[in-house]
Amino acid sequence: MGQAKARSATIYNAGFGFHLFRVQPMDLGLKNRIALVAASSQGLGLATAEAFAAEGCRVAMCARNEQTLQAAAEKIRKQHNVEVFAEGFDVGDPAAVSRFVAAVASKFGSVDICVTNAGGPPAKGFLAATLDDWQRAIELNFLSTVYFAREVIPHMQRKHWGRIITITSITTKQPVADLVLSNAVRAAVVGLVKSLANEFGKDGILVNNVGPGFTATDRLKELAKARSAASGKNEQEIFDAWASDAPLKRLGEPRELADTVVWLASERASYVTGQTVLVDGGMYKGL
Repeated sequence: MGQAKARSATIYNAGFGFHLFRVQPMDLGLKNRIALVAASSQGLGLATAEAFAAEGCRVAMCARNEQTLQAAAEKIRKQHNVEVFAEGFDVGDPAAVSRFVAAVASKFGSVDICVTNAGGPPAKGFLAATLDDWQRAIELNFLSTVYFAREVIPHMQRKHWGRIITITSITTKQPVADLVLSNAVRAAVVGLVKSLANEFGKDGILVNNVGPGFTATDRLKELAKARSAASGKNEQEIFDAWASDAPLKRLGEPRELADTVVWLASERASYVTGQTVLVDGGMYKGL
């Protein structure tokens, strides 16, 4: 963070008169916190792990591809000079999640921040989606958050401080064509987020959801390819259409999503819980 100087300001509080307070520079208060980021070998998860490392956090990373994961972890170690623990496994496996969280707590002493994340389900309409597709989407995109939450909450309760942040999609607010699996399953995550926020707020644990819009990742390239095959348009036309649908007239960048996650984990967001924050360039059309 920049070396901003503290300054004084005066405010008037009705019924209590004028009060002088000092405005402090923007310190996120995350240095040496332990941040666990799932599905962090690439894309949004990797950008999020890098953003926490840049704030001085010790970082725990996981993903299915061990080789890609370890390469990403080593890059973060060298670039930010922080401790990084990385282990490859499938977040849809509850036993593997349990072992991983236990290993993180053993190495770092606890878990302060848990960012749940998983690759999005395939782009399909309702009749094209098989029962296996539905089961896998539920395991990866809903139950994985349940698995992580069950394991990290006791650690957070002991410290009376914790952050659980889920990465989902704009589909939690506004269904997207041909993404019926995401539209349905990710909405369940929002219900879980709200429930956890209500139940564990008394323990100093904040729980929020971040919903990216169309963001420049490999996942978006897969969606563009599927949409192109179905529509006959080339992939660049698909990208351009997505960009034009947002008031900012461009796709999002992974770092923009990551910065939002880091802010929600910080001391500067200490009165924010149970919320869904969209990072979508204004694409959501509702109020």
